[in-house]
Amino acid sequence: MGMGHLKVTDTTAEMMDSFAGGVFEMERWKEYIDKAVPGARELCFGDMQECIEAGFTWEKDFLPVLNKVCSDSESREQTVREFHEITDGLDERIVAAFGGTVDVELILYLGLCNGAGWVTEIGGKTVVLLGIEKIIELGWYDRESMIGLIVHELGHVYQAQYGVLHRETESMREHFLWQLFTEGIAMVFEQEVVGNSEYFHQDRDGWKEWCDGSLNLIKKSFDKDLDVMTDDNQRYFGDWVKFNGYGDTGYYLGTKFVRFLLTEDSFDNLVKYDIDEVAAGYERFMAC
Repeated sequence: MGMGHLKVTDTTAEMMDSFAGGVFEMERWKEYIDKAVPGARELCFGDMQECIEAGFTWEKDFLPVLNKVCSDSESREQTVREFHEITDGLDERIVAAFGGTVDVELILYLGLCNGAGWVTEIGGKTVVLLGIEKIIELGWYDRESMIGLIVHELGHVYQAQYGVLHRETESMREHFLWQLFTEGIAMVFEQEVVGNSEYFHQDRDGWKEWCDGSLNLIKKSFDKDLDVMTDDNQRYFGDWVKFNGYGDTGYYLGTKFVRFLLTEDSFDNLVKYDIDEVAAGYERFMAC
């Protein structure tokens, strides 16, 4: 197995140069980003332009989020602290769990509201961009949220590196089966790195307890919905949709599905599965 290398970069000391008197200044930010994350400026700008064309405004939607990075020192410092605590020794933990690591750079940076966690390519290299302004805006600087942002994304990177993450699907049924599978892979990756097969970063307010007690209900409902599911009506993936009042139940079900597949095959074989193997495994999982 190719070893690769996980590189961790924190640009948050330099990012404060983007502010003058507590106010974000674009020209200062350009200087910072070109030095700190060469090649990211075009990506950030392109994404921002799309948002503005879609009706967002600089004054209302961007500037307050960016200025909060400067004014909210408590959230800023907690984000940086959690980032270092989670990434310290992370490479070694991944190698210990999987025998190899991910060839990727994790970068904590100040973007233009482009996303809390963003897997992309810069200069031919895979990077995970962690936008501190979005992390603070969303309140995702606690331990569980940061693990979800960092280690979960690395699970997707691992599948992309050692297997196949994106496959062409021929129906919405296949599309959601594949999503169930890939999110399950990333969740199991998280659990193995954390060292707890019962770990879920989503577990708040009795979430896991409810899911544990409702597994058969989630299974049956997901299976029944599968043939009519669309991006607009699905209720399993994302914390903005709810199944019986709970978000992210598809991540829970995906984890159980992948754990079931692991009783039959190895993780490094699973990440290479095609959609037919996933569909056949799903039928066996539903029957058990």
